[in-house]
Amino acid sequence: MPEIKDPENTIIMTLKNGDVVIELLPDVAPKHSARMKELARAGKYDNVAFHRVIEGFMAQTGDVQHANMEQNYNPGRCGTGGSDLPDLPAEFSKLPHDRGTLGAARSQNPNSANSQFFINFKDNHFLNGQYTVYGRVISGMEHVDKIARGEPPASPDRMIAVKVAADV
Repeated sequence: MPEIKDPENTIIMTLKNGDVVIELLPDVAPKHSARMKELARAGKYDNVAFHRVIEGFMAQTGDVQHANMEQNYNPGRCGTGGSDLPDLPAEFSKLPHDRGTLGAARSQNPNSANSQFFINFKDNHFLNGQYTVYGRVISGMEHVDKIARGEPPASPDRMIAVKVAADV
């Protein structure tokens, strides 16, 4: 595991193959960073499926309403839900959608991000300025690369646990 410089703004996501350490970027996207910590601390991301995983593009997860594989899992609705918290305003920046960055998933409305996010498998610069970047994988990208592909995957992988490093 890498040295964690700011435990309050670091997420540890446990996948079946190991831990993924994510550095949040509160200076760039404070509302999105705070939302991820709030949902992680409430246990809302635990057991949530990766419901949309496209080879050479990204892995999407975070539908806490329909994708919890231990309660109320609804594969037909995965990707359509959020949390019971209000949607977030876009926090666009000059940060590029590079491999390993976290982007806020949303509908056509730029101010509709809520709980869902994606991790880029490669540089996806065509997304720049259109989706909020609010974190980056600093360790464990090899585990992200092994997430089952599909829209939805036939046998989806899940986030087993998501914690704020300061709480571990």
